[in-house]
Amino acid sequence: MTSVHFYHNAADPVELACELAGNAHRGRRKAVIISPDATLAQRLGRQLWTADPGSFIPHVMNGSPLAAETPIVIGIAGEKEWPHTDLLFNLAAELPAACERFRMLIEIVGRSEAERIPARARWICYKQQQFPLKAFDAERRTAL
Repeated sequence: MTSVHFYHNAADPVELACELAGNAHRGRRKAVIISPDATLAQRLGRQLWTADPGSFIPHVMNGSPLAAETPIVIGIAGEKEWPHTDLLFNLAAELPAACERFRMLIEIVGRSEAERIPARARWICYKQQQFPLKAFDAERRTAL
């Protein structure tokens, strides 16, 4: 069953998603990052190029011919087909499609009420579906 981890209070959700995706890559894991829109997806792509000056985090957009063999795939909310099923990082306000296929789902929630309100609704939805849930403070990196 999919385990769901919420990282609340992220100062910059994109930065945190890139950091966690980099950690996943260094651990030889594959991940999908879901963006709410194309603009943020492009920012994610740029950030993955520059997140760690000493390394490159290989990534492509979902739908690329190289997606199945690339460790990090960036997609847009609403897409339903993903080349990987290990880690899913969600930056979108809605529930990710086919999230139950992933081993772990990481919800990254910023500090604004506009981000917190839909995150609370997703938490309730996951709880109703009986997904194992854990919450963390993104800034302190401690369990809540």
